[in-house]
Amino acid sequence: MTAVSFRPAQAADVAAVVALLADDILGRGREGTDLAPYLAAFEAMQAEAANQLIVGTIGPDIIACYQITFISGLSLTAARRAQIEGVRVAPDLRGQGIGADLIHDAENRARAAGCTLLQFTTNKARLEAHRFYDRLGFTASHIGYKKSL
Repeated sequence: MTAVSFRPAQAADVAAVVALLADDILGRGREGTDLAPYLAAFEAMQAEAANQLIVGTIGPDIIACYQITFISGLSLTAARRAQIEGVRVAPDLRGQGIGADLIHDAENRARAAGCTLLQFTTNKARLEAHRFYDRLGFTASHIGYKKSL
């Protein structure tokens, strides 16, 4: 298999990222088809230096993505942390090590930004994802709560 390259996303990549986000059992019910709100969100992310959308590519094809946000804080002796969201690999390419490469890329970006912790939430229904993160050395140390506003 050809190696995956990771790079910051461009506006032209947003449609492919939305397709990845929508291409699973949970995403089908929560992602829309109108790209306007996604493009507006991408523009807002671009204005925030600590908020990046990263895409994984093989040749010209976008086959993976994640969002990484760097957060400064006071807890944990003023630890800077990285939050990752929207981690996706194209379904037909799963099981080939691309997800591990994606997480490794996120870890490298987090370290380069001075972070000492990489964190995320994952839906309780994503049991395969839980096993994947366990294999990569993550610890399910917290219970996450969300409230729609």
